[in-house]
Amino acid sequence: MATRRKPSSKPSEIPPEVRSEEAKPPHPDALSLAPPKFGLIIPVAAAFFLSFFYLVFVKYRIEPDLRRSIAINAAMSFGAFVLAVRMIPVAARYVLRRNLYGFDINKKGTPQGNIKVPESLGIVIGIVYLVIAILFQHFNFTSDSNWLVEYNAALASICFMILLGFVDDVLDVPWRAKLVLPSFAALPLLMAYAGHTTIIIPKPLIQYVGVAVLDLGWIYKLYMGMLAVFCTNSINIHAGLNGLEAGQTVVISAAVLIHNVIQIGASTDPEYQQAHAFSIYLVLPLLTTSLALLSYNWYPSSVFVGDTYTYFAGMALAVVGILGHYSETLLLFFLPQVLNFLYSCPQLFKIIPCPRHRLPRFDPQTGLLTGTKDGTLVNLFLRLFGRCTEQMLCIRLLIFQALSCLLCFWLRYVLAGWYK
Repeated sequence: MATRRKPSSKPSEIPPEVRSEEAKPPHPDALSLAPPKFGLIIPVAAAFFLSFFYLVFVKYRIEPDLRRSIAINAAMSFGAFVLAVRMIPVAARYVLRRNLYGFDINKKGTPQGNIKVPESLGIVIGIVYLVIAILFQHFNFTSDSNWLVEYNAALASICFMILLGFVDDVLDVPWRAKLVLPSFAALPLLMAYAGHTTIIIPKPLIQYVGVAVLDLGWIYKLYMGMLAVFCTNSINIHAGLNGLEAGQTVVISAAVLIHNVIQIGASTDPEYQQAHAFSIYLVLPLLTTSLALLSYNWYPSSVFVGDTYTYFAGMALAVVGILGHYSETLLLFFLPQVLNFLYSCPQLFKIIPCPRHRLPRFDPQTGLLTGTKDGTLVNLFLRLFGRCTEQMLCIRLLIFQALSCLLCFWLRYVLAGWYK
């Protein structure tokens, strides 16, 4: 590299060899992302989908038309995966051109910590998801379908949340406003909701309540709005590690799909089956597009998902839980997010000081993370189980997410017939 010389009183021409060595800023179009990390993702995804299709086409006797719709949705979702994998590098160049990038704080002090990482790539996932979900209507719904209005209302809420998430990425909206944004995005869903507003009282509590089924009326819709607010923000605050946001969405989506198939196979009520099939139609493309994003966001991350993705994923899971009528089960799948939210409340509500980034401390000499006193599950795991690398910490948290989903299935099995 050319060294700087002291200025001379006589003008001199810069030698060609020095000029050739002068640093030039790279053009954004010259960005070359690391290839997607399929080594771990493809085998795990293949194992899950084999189990999923076994349940749909072998284990349970599901109506042929319903199987056909699920198969079409699965094929289109695979197309969404391929499209998202191809589009992420293209979009990364555009966001870098607009200076939408960040530096990985958990790699500060290392060469990787100085790399500009494209931000807000969740916008690609959201757009691909919406296109596939809209096109799927052509193959499944007729113009007089009872589900078409709620399906489009769900897509409107998801689209609204993608927009608000991208606004947050660009304008850096304060935390108090973030708590309100999902309630606006949920309005199309709440206004179009035509389902029941009743809840089944747990059998041990019927003698105290006096009825087995209680109609909550507008309170039920208020609960649905609060559920949408919680789901979107809970994924957003349980974050900060490469692969954690997309990874937890993948695990929850996989659990939701298995739950829906089991409920369809165990029921003979066509309306009940359609409600859970409706959920499958929205979750399958969410799972595949999230896998595409995870292949670039896994450690070491080539792109950041941004608030656009966390809001989008949370709203998508909220609407399927609401319209599929299994919000209680969904909250059990969200157990780590519930614990993280409760643990974070003192800082979120300013009872104790809350820094901008509640991340663990990174030691560039060892490459290990150390937990701080901030109220997050990420820091709690480090304090409980000791220092570890970012990748290992993310794996531990995703295993905890998977175990929480298994606990939910076990509780439903154990309490079936006694609780409700």
